[in-house]
Amino acid sequence: MGTQNFYNKRKNGTQTSAFGAPGRINHDSSKFYNSKLYEGLNNGKDIEYIENPIDQRNINKVFYKSSEAMSELPDNSVHLMVTSPPYNVGKVYDDNLSLKEYRELLKRIFKETYRVLVPGGRACINIANLGRKPYLPLHSYIIEDMHDIGFLMRGELLWDKGSSASSSTTWGTYLKANNPVLRDVHEYILVFCKDTFTRANLDKRKSTISKEEFLEFTKSVWKFSAERASKVGHPAPFPVELPYCLIQLYTFEDDVILDPFVGSGTACVAALKTNRKYVAYDINKAYCDLAERRIKQFLQEQITLFNK
Repeated sequence: MGTQNFYNKRKNGTQTSAFGAPGRINHDSSKFYNSKLYEGLNNGKDIEYIENPIDQRNINKVFYKSSEAMSELPDNSVHLMVTSPPYNVGKVYDDNLSLKEYRELLKRIFKETYRVLVPGGRACINIANLGRKPYLPLHSYIIEDMHDIGFLMRGELLWDKGSSASSSTTWGTYLKANNPVLRDVHEYILVFCKDTFTRANLDKRKSTISKEEFLEFTKSVWKFSAERASKVGHPAPFPVELPYCLIQLYTFEDDVILDPFVGSGTACVAALKTNRKYVAYDINKAYCDLAERRIKQFLQEQITLFNK
């Protein structure tokens, strides 16, 4: 392509062709989104941006209560939810719920999350699928339920845990076609938003993500090791890299991060690490205390570094 033709293409933009379009400069995708494939789908709406302040007494707090009723948070007050719900598989912090009961519980909590998110606010859910006889695609059930609530889906990330995955295999069917069992070395991070795809930034808060981070975090596969349960003191902790990446990508400095299943407090630590605020909930007192200890330890480490 000659220099003038390349300039004209940049100036006039690209359009989605029958075989896709590699150009993404001033790209017009209206033809694609007006196709029958998208008929009847929720594609967002024009809304008035509302952001209500949270009482300062409820900021940077871990609440020992169910997040089914987050009365401490007004409507349209939280900018990002990051969580990993319990998997209901008999771990010490799980209830033995039926699949229907489990989905209904999550749906009540995510409906409450929808209420407290600002327009355009994001909800990010880390989930692993379970079992083999049959396989339970929890991520697909959550996607269905989030759509029912009214969330818009932005995409899904695959967390590749390959470097820390177990080396065990199903030796009973080793090298046999009888019943080979797949070993999951990934989990999902499902990304949704409320009402509209773009979040307003009326008070001009600052993005803190670097160019290198943005290029890496916008890829659909993330690779980092899982956190050791024995190190954290929780049966299923996620590593701080997971909420850190999401917070950097989806929020501005001083935004409020919500975790309705606080667990070991990793999302809270990541919020402080990135100069954000947090609000978190858990019905297990031991894990609320664990989260508070980890938060206190992080703050003490920051003070020590500052005084050096």
